[in-house]
Amino acid sequence: QVQLVESGGGLVQPGGSLRLSCAASGSIVSIYAMGWYRQGPGKQRELVAVITSGGLTNYADSVKGRFTISRDNAKNTVYLQMSSLKPEDTDVYYCNADIRTGYVSHYWGQGTQVTVSS
Repeated sequence: QVQLVESGGGLVQPGGSLRLSCAASGSIVSIYAMGWYRQGPGKQRELVAVITSGGLTNYADSVKGRFTISRDNAKNTVYLQMSSLKPEDTDVYYCNADIRTGYVSHYWGQGTQVTVSS
């Protein structure tokens, strides 16, 4: 059994910063790509950022230059540093990861709410 547990969401004013964390636990052999997605009411879930096990990153155009994804492989944890936040960044943010236990499966966290509002 594998779990992804997110933390760090909350309410922040426009222009502010937040740091999300997502820790994977369980019978993990190895973790491949890890990423963050977001989804608002009535919208499809969209990719925010992804990072490979080797540290290569990719970002949605809407967050480039404002968000930074990183990971600590020793802690099985991925982070999303969000800066210069805008009201349109308000969404539920989900962590995901491709994890090998006996085989490779795709796992999702439970989601954490980020609200950008004055």
